[in-house]
Amino acid sequence: MKYRAALPQLSGETFITDGGMETTLIFHRGIDLPAFAAFDLLKDEEGTATLRGYFAPYAEIGREHGAGLVLDTPTWRASSEWGEQLGYSAEALDEANRKAVAMLEDVRAEHESERTPIVIAGCIGPRGDGYQVGDLMSADEARRYHSRQAETFADTNADLIGALTMTYADEAVGIARAAEGVEMPSVVSFTVETDGRLPSGQPLGEAIDQVQAETDGAPAYFMINCAHPTHFAGVLQEDGPWDQIRGLRANASRKSHAELDEAEVLDEGDPVQLASEYDELRSVLPNLTVVGGCCGTDHRHVDEICRTWVAAG
Repeated sequence: MKYRAALPQLSGETFITDGGMETTLIFHRGIDLPAFAAFDLLKDEEGTATLRGYFAPYAEIGREHGAGLVLDTPTWRASSEWGEQLGYSAEALDEANRKAVAMLEDVRAEHESERTPIVIAGCIGPRGDGYQVGDLMSADEARRYHSRQAETFADTNADLIGALTMTYADEAVGIARAAEGVEMPSVVSFTVETDGRLPSGQPLGEAIDQVQAETDGAPAYFMINCAHPTHFAGVLQEDGPWDQIRGLRANASRKSHAELDEAEVLDEGDPVQLASEYDELRSVLPNLTVVGGCCGTDHRHVDEICRTWVAAG
């Protein structure tokens, strides 16, 4: 079932995401992902089957706990400059983005039920590496850069466009505008450093306000991803537009982005402790209903988070 017209995760019911796809594939499955690009696995049936199998445990968690799922396509790196780096033509990259949605349609057909709706998010990642800002774009430049990927998703059965691991507000504005231009709902997810600020140095609340102001409130909601709850919990104690945050995909590790970038061993943290830290955020994130994981997390973390969230809510 397609949900583009009415996203079910806005209902207030619990939805889960997957965990850290790339870290799971690299550290647990021993798969080489050049440039951290999971979409490259879609080039053959074996890789596509690996990705379908990766999502299966999350669908089972949703079924067990009566939660829906918001599943992001493995296309975080599937924009033009990353594609060129990996030897993809523009046309081949379009096809990879379409295959990513089709793969999740297979997952949805196999696992969706009335109690467990499955929403497909066409994932757009940053032009940079996600841990550092890199070359700044204006909002218009970002819209132009990301428009082709957005247009490709609009021609599939993806339900929304999700901008994950945004490091500065202008790029998020550009993606939200690109999504609006193809009449698709969008979700914007920012990452923060250990001080709770974006890698650009902008406070999280200011970044959300900027995106809302410069897109006339286009995003359906906001998220935080690729940061540990201890990195931003203090910021959320201050006044801010926290009612706009509906999703959280935290890292397993308390380490900074710089430390994680240099790490050769995966820091998996403690799934039970991470779930407890999610639960502690209920009072400051009143609309948080989409919960999952990012780097270092896997189905064990998401299972504990979902178990805790559903039991308490």
